[in-house]
Amino acid sequence: MTPPSDKPATDDPRIYFAAERTLLAWVRTGLAMMGFGFVVARFGLFLREIAAARGLPAAHHVGLSLWFGVALLLLGVGVTLLSAFGYWRTIERLDRGEPLRFKKLSLSVVAALGLAVLGLAMALYLAFGLNSPQ
Repeated sequence: MTPPSDKPATDDPRIYFAAERTLLAWVRTGLAMMGFGFVVARFGLFLREIAAARGLPAAHHVGLSLWFGVALLLLGVGVTLLSAFGYWRTIERLDRGEPLRFKKLSLSVVAALGLAVLGLAMALYLAFGLNSPQ
């Protein structure tokens, strides 16, 4: 362990590196959400292709997979933008020597709640929507 010094904490580059690692983790999360959203959005097209390959009549619409995929894409874009703004605010506070303050309703909580709601909607669609005639 290093002995305490008289330098302010903001002179330690590890604090800035930690903020950048956090930003990069959120960017990675946003990209994963966008990629998964693209896969979900194209899942209806995939199902139509499978039906055509088996000689079955294909549905004329892609169902809700397009909308769930678009919602995931937009959530991923939102997470990425909010993480960039959060990083910018953090660096500004550090540069001014102000303490960092963390909110109870953080980006992590908002993203988790958004994914939970979207996941619940997808589960309900899979449980009740697939058995209905198209």
